[in-house]
Amino acid sequence: MKIILVGATGTIGRHLQQALASKHHLITASRHNADIKLDITQPDSIWEMFETVGKFDALVSATGHGIFASLPDLRTDDFYEGIKSKLMGQINLVLIGQHYINPGGSFTLTSGILADEPIRGGTSLSMINSALHGFTMAAATELENGVRLNTISPGLVEDSVATIGASFPGHNPVPMPRVVNAYIKSLESALTGQVLKVYG
Repeated sequence: MKIILVGATGTIGRHLQQALASKHHLITASRHNADIKLDITQPDSIWEMFETVGKFDALVSATGHGIFASLPDLRTDDFYEGIKSKLMGQINLVLIGQHYINPGGSFTLTSGILADEPIRGGTSLSMINSALHGFTMAAATELENGVRLNTISPGLVEDSVATIGASFPGHNPVPMPRVVNAYIKSLESALTGQVLKVYG
């Protein structure tokens, strides 16, 4: 398959790149150190990427960020930063990408455990991840030509324990092979409209 991997230089993206590159024609996209420079907060950048790549079979997105802050400290702009990046950035990959993807292709997005298990300081991310789940279930019913859409919702991954583990008290870190396998399941199975949860 000709696969676009968005966020190839991130924590999960690096592992996906290793797992997919040997089996597929992989095109990486990220802000830095990738085949294609991409800023998902800018729709024009997304259009330009698809024009450069042309027709493709699958897109995997492991990118997007949001603001961690306590509720009393959150401001409207903090929410919009995450909405513009992790939420609408990934949604626009589908909205724009549907015009370039081959029949029978697939989109795989990334949300996270905070949709189901909130933590202190994670309100913005809980909102964004929940919205991605809703988009996935609804949009999958309208994609044409057999195109599929799923979202992977990982828990605290092992590679992130050192940096953010303290914010997830009592969470069991998820081994990265389990996370990678969820993306492969989305890519290679017949599932659509699903949120594949990989929690510890």
